[in-house]
Amino acid sequence: MFVIFCRVTVDNSSSRTTTLIKVDSANKRGSLLEVVQVLTDMNLIVRRAYISSDGEWFMDVFHVTDQNGKKCLQEDVADKIQQSLGPRVRSFRSVRRSVGVQAAAEHTTIELTGRDRPGLLSEVFAILTDLKCNVVAAEVWTHNSRMASVVYITDDTTGLPIDNHDRLAKIKHLLLYVLRGDIDKKNANTAVSFCSTHKERRLHQLMYADRDYDIYDNDYSCSTSDRNKLNVTVDDCIDKGYTVVNLRCPDRPKLLFDTVCTLTDMQYVVYHGTVIAEGPEAYQEYYIRHVDGYPISSEAERQRVIHCLEAAVRRRTSEGIKLELCGEDRVGLLSDVTRIFRENGLSVCRAEVTTRGSQAVNVFYVTDVSGNPVKSETIEAVRKEIGLTILRVKDDDMGSKSPSQERGKFSLRDMVRSRSEKFLYNLGLMKSCS
Repeated sequence: MFVIFCRVTVDNSSSRTTTLIKVDSANKRGSLLEVVQVLTDMNLIVRRAYISSDGEWFMDVFHVTDQNGKKCLQEDVADKIQQSLGPRVRSFRSVRRSVGVQAAAEHTTIELTGRDRPGLLSEVFAILTDLKCNVVAAEVWTHNSRMASVVYITDDTTGLPIDNHDRLAKIKHLLLYVLRGDIDKKNANTAVSFCSTHKERRLHQLMYADRDYDIYDNDYSCSTSDRNKLNVTVDDCIDKGYTVVNLRCPDRPKLLFDTVCTLTDMQYVVYHGTVIAEGPEAYQEYYIRHVDGYPISSEAERQRVIHCLEAAVRRRTSEGIKLELCGEDRVGLLSDVTRIFRENGLSVCRAEVTTRGSQAVNVFYVTDVSGNPVKSETIEAVRKEIGLTILRVKDDDMGSKSPSQERGKFSLRDMVRSRSEKFLYNLGLMKSCS
């Protein structure tokens, strides 16, 4: 066991519009991700961040607001960050492991990866219902014709985790059969665990392991306009021995978590960085090295980083119409709802399933089976079948816009670089890179 010094200060007086959170701590691999994960789990929006972690210490400064653009008034922010970095026995998990905040004793965790297709989610939930499993929470992502899901289940009679070996083997076998279908005999996977999991990080890990960043089939396409909205560059900083990653894309919640998570799981360390997300676009700049201390040395590795960061951003990008289902929870509810989606030609491209007391609060992003927008009359037909007061169409207000607006014509990427270099120069850690 070893003790990690950590000091967290929360400042609500220095800035008129944001709360400043400053973290000083002994440096260890994964510290940045742990702090960002805490801020993300507390539903805080990072408007700006400055990161420096050379040597044995790191110092991170985050300018944050709540979901409504107001200052953070949660009193336990500092405590939660300190708990995530504080004294304890630490062991670094590989990409095949998970870290997290979910209590392991409350449920059994099922992880699924496979080729996406219309109706797949309906089949998965139908099998779990037939096997007397109650889904208490789940999250489903699709990207590049692949699907990953983390599902938390209990026994529908006892409400307890399922730990019978034969029963779990049957669940895995039937789910794997559905995932494989006729065309994914080798790449589909199921896993069962009782470990703590952080759903969103685990989904990134599952999709990364499934190589969803490879564009390997003709079913996946991305329009030119969509590609132009997301720009990732990877350059050399020769005089300091870093690789510099720059990312520009439309801002949205959890973007910082997604990029930092991906770099960490790809075994890179962020030594310095600047994040600015004060308008409709977000700009991130990172000075990185591989965990072995060396910068990126080949064009193939450079392209892989670009593709993986692009995939990390797009996995969570909302597609289709957002439907929110709120109602009394019951066993088989998800099976029935997703069956109705399938019968009406709807395909679920992302889903968030939660249970709050006796209430089910579920969000589905749906398209038609070809990935195109769904006709309004189809949505209304589905709502009438499920219940107009239970299933509602929601405006996907990402809540990431700041009251500040762009002023004048200038290069925001140059602004990010100048702020980053000024910050690092003032710390005496960096000179300009060429």
